[in-house]
Amino acid sequence: MKIAEKYSDSTINVALDTIEKGKQAIIFVNTKNSAEKTAEELSKKVKDKEFIQLAESALKSLSKPTRQCERLARCLKKGIAFHHAGLTSKQKELIEDNFREKTIRIIAATPTLAAGLELPAFRVILKDLRRFGPRGLQYIPVLEYMQMSGRAGRPTYDDKGEAVIIASSESQKEELTERYINGEPEPIFSKLAVEPVLRTYLLSLIAADFVTTKKDIFAFFAKTFWAHQFKDTHKLEAIIERTLDLLEEWEFIRSSSKQEDFTAASELMDGRYKATILGKRVAELYVDPYTAHFLVEMLQKAASRKISDFSILQVISSTLEIRPQLRARVKDHDELQGILLEFNDDLLIKEPSIYEPEYEDFLNGIKTAFFFHEWIEEKNEEYLLETFNVRPGEVRVKLDIADWLIYCMEEITRILQFKSLMPMLKKARVRVKNGVKEELLPLLKFRNIGRVRARKLFKNNIKDVKGVKEADLMKLSQILGKNIAIDIKKQVGQEFKGVKENKRKGQISLKDYHE
Repeated sequence: MKIAEKYSDSTINVALDTIEKGKQAIIFVNTKNSAEKTAEELSKKVKDKEFIQLAESALKSLSKPTRQCERLARCLKKGIAFHHAGLTSKQKELIEDNFREKTIRIIAATPTLAAGLELPAFRVILKDLRRFGPRGLQYIPVLEYMQMSGRAGRPTYDDKGEAVIIASSESQKEELTERYINGEPEPIFSKLAVEPVLRTYLLSLIAADFVTTKKDIFAFFAKTFWAHQFKDTHKLEAIIERTLDLLEEWEFIRSSSKQEDFTAASELMDGRYKATILGKRVAELYVDPYTAHFLVEMLQKAASRKISDFSILQVISSTLEIRPQLRARVKDHDELQGILLEFNDDLLIKEPSIYEPEYEDFLNGIKTAFFFHEWIEEKNEEYLLETFNVRPGEVRVKLDIADWLIYCMEEITRILQFKSLMPMLKKARVRVKNGVKEELLPLLKFRNIGRVRARKLFKNNIKDVKGVKEADLMKLSQILGKNIAIDIKKQVGQEFKGVKENKRKGQISLKDYHE
C-alpha cells in the first residue's frame, strides 16, 4: 500500500488517500477531544466543495448552538465529522445518515461507533490503541481491536475492506503486529459474576416465580455459563446464598423456612422464596436492588423532615446507575464547599470526614447534583459544557437516567406510603425532565410548551392557564407563532374559526379568527 506523505500526520495522509480513491473511512481514537481535534485538523486539509446545508443542520439540533455544535458544523462543511457520546441523538443520526449517503467521507470517532452499526467504511484507521484506565495508559483488548477493525468492508457495501493501524516507529509496529494482528482474543466472562447483575437477575427470577426454592435456584444457576466458568460449585452456591440473604435483609424477598423457629437442614433447601410487594416492583423497574435499598433508606430519612429539590438530586447523584459521576477536581473544592454551605440543611447524605475513603465519592456526588441543579435553574447546554465539560449528548443521557431514578423513588414512595413526599418527587421529576424553574411548572401542562416557550410566555406575564385564557390571540401568536398560539387556546377550550369572504379558499389571517 503506497500512501503519499503530504503531511507529518500519518492519520491525515491515510484519510486523504481514502478520499482520493473515492472511498470512506472511520478513524478510531481514544477520547472525545481527540475525535473532535482529528476531524477539525483533517477538515482544514480538504479543499473541494462545501456542504453548507449539512453544516446548518448540525447548528439547528439545539435551540441554541454550543461551541461543540459550531465545531461540528465547520467539519461537516468539508464532508468530515466527529462522532462520540457527547453528541445529541439528532446529530448522531445526521452524521450516520449522511455517511451512508456518501456526503460525509470521514468520521473520527470513539469506540462507541464500533458497536453494531452497519456503515459503508472501506477503511478503518486505528489512530489510538491505548486508553487511560485505572492503571494509567494501557493497550485496549484484542477483542475491541477486532470489533473496530470489523467495521471496514461491510458486505452490504464493499467486497473487501482495509484496517490500518498507525504506528509511530518500527519497534511499535512490531509490537502492535504481535499484540493485535497475531494476538489471540481474550476469553469472554459471564456478566453474572458482577454483583449488581447477579442481584438484579436473582430478584427477577424470584419475582417472576421462575424459581421458588433454594434447590431450584442452585439447579438453575448450575446450567449457566457462569457456573461452567466458575467450576467450584460450593463457592458459587455460597455467593448465591449471600445474595439471597441480602435480598431478604432488604425485605425484597421472604423465605418460608426462616419464618419457623427451628428448621431442619434438609428443609432449608425446600423452603419457598417469595418476592414482597416492594421486591416485585423493584424487579419490574429493573433497578439494582442495592440502589433500591439505598433509595428506601433515603426516603425513610426524607419522610421525617423537610426536603428540597437538591435533596433528591443528591440522592440520585450518589447511585451506581448515574456513574460516571462528575469528578470533583482539586480546583473545584472551594466552590463545592460553598455549595455545601448553601445546601447544608437539604443534604440527606451528610458530609463524611475529609479523611474517610468515601469523601471523594461524596464530593463527586455533590458536583453531579449541582450540575442537575443548574439544569433545573434553566442554564443552557453551552453553560453546562463550559462549566462542567459535559457535552449535550451526555447531558441528555444523564437526564434520562435521572428521570428514571426519580420515577423509581416515586414508585417506592407509593408502596411505602410516604404520601407527603410524593408532590416533591413529582415536581422534581418535571423540573429535571424539562430543565425549568418552579415558576414555569403551570405552563408545562400545555402540549408543545417546553422550557423555551414557557419562559417566553412568563416574560410576557402569561404565567398559568388563566393567563393563557385571558391572553389575546394576536399577542400569543407574536410570542409563540400562529399555529402554537391557536393550539394552546384550543387546549383551554377556546376555539377559533371563520374565514373572510374576500380571501381565497384556505387563506386565513389572524384577524379572521374569532371565538
